[in-house]
Amino acid sequence: MTTAQHEQPLLPPKLTAEEAEMARVAQRCIMAALDHSKAATITLESDDGSQPAIQLPPQALRFIAQLLGALSERKPVVLMPTKQELSTVEAANYLNVSRPFVIKEVESGRLPCRMVGSHRRIAFDDLQDYATQMRANQKGALQRMADNARELGLDY
Repeated sequence: MTTAQHEQPLLPPKLTAEEAEMARVAQRCIMAALDHSKAATITLESDDGSQPAIQLPPQALRFIAQLLGALSERKPVVLMPTKQELSTVEAANYLNVSRPFVIKEVESGRLPCRMVGSHRRIAFDDLQDYATQMRANQKGALQRMADNARELGLDY
């Protein structure tokens, strides 16, 4: 794999109902094993011993269980290193907005970025912070609209 392939987010496949149920059962099994274990590592073995046993820290299994839980609920999941940087196109896709909107937000200083040559790169952490702030602003605007409608007697 090239470095570029390592930097791409990992997108899980769409699960069938049967696969979602398998993920839910696996999550419960892992969490039950973690609840009863005080071990620093947990060893996984294949039933017939044909595969080498591997040791995992409980934190890794807890993360895998959380991932399985999200998959079983058919929630979208993206795994990405926190230090990941995105292009303006990728940032726009993440925010579900247009690329020109992202560029406008960058140029206004509301969304930090760094330049790599002539290309803008946006840190994923900064993008998450911006998305959180954007959602809070949207909720506030919707609440103001609801309040205004109530004052005008437009409740429905």
